[in-house]
Amino acid sequence: MNLHTSPGGVRLETTAGFTLIELVISGAFMALILVAAYLCLNAGFSSQKIIEPRAEIIQNARVAMAIIAADLRGACPLSKDAGFLGMQRTLGSIEAGNLDFATHHYTPRRPREGDYCQESIYLDQDPKSGQYSLWRRRNPTIAPDPLAGGSKEEIATGVVGLRFEYFDGDDWYDTWGEIKTGKRETTQRDQPNLSGMPQAVRVTLLLDSNPKSRAVSESGERAIEPPLAFQTVVQLNLTAGLQSGAGDGSSGASGPDATGQGAQNGGPYQ
Repeated sequence: MNLHTSPGGVRLETTAGFTLIELVISGAFMALILVAAYLCLNAGFSSQKIIEPRAEIIQNARVAMAIIAADLRGACPLSKDAGFLGMQRTLGSIEAGNLDFATHHYTPRRPREGDYCQESIYLDQDPKSGQYSLWRRRNPTIAPDPLAGGSKEEIATGVVGLRFEYFDGDDWYDTWGEIKTGKRETTQRDQPNLSGMPQAVRVTLLLDSNPKSRAVSESGERAIEPPLAFQTVVQLNLTAGLQSGAGDGSSGASGPDATGQGAQNGGPYQ
């Protein structure tokens, strides 16, 4: 508050304040701060919407890969006619590998069960959503048909690709094994991937990176964004012992993962 005397000798009291220009500048700065805060907050929410679904997908993939790897490390011959079967196939437009084997990685749950379990890993389509899921069939009994029976469980959803590759100690193969029918003999016995068991299996799992997306392509189908890829190499720990017991001169495992620890989980797909 300021006091001053008018020309007539009257003391006047005046109060200092903001000018119109100062108010305009202050309002402009305040508006900029509010807009910047809104943009930062909106970016944070957008990032959260992207990260949360992918974090769940990554966690589901890690669990599925860990289940498959644990079963493969304890793999053993499925039957006397088919020790280990790996098939390469497609379902619609996606690659869908199929794997049949037996494993000792099983905890008995009922009387008269042992640690032996016949198993299948495969993809199946949900008729309602049209999406593919990763399934595991397990049969803890020695069934007449080793490729049927038992119970199945879903271990991953939103799968857009599954590939198995098999290592015999020298080369990688896309398929492994064959089913004998009667006394039929093959003329390709020199191919090591037709019988016995591989030393390692490379598993590649592709998952839909945005399963809730409703974007539609020109063909009328749901547009799938670039998938998230997970890959691991698993050594079959019992293979070396089985080969040595068969008298084939094999003295130990040799391959991409001779330590039996498996390989990189969730690595890039190359």
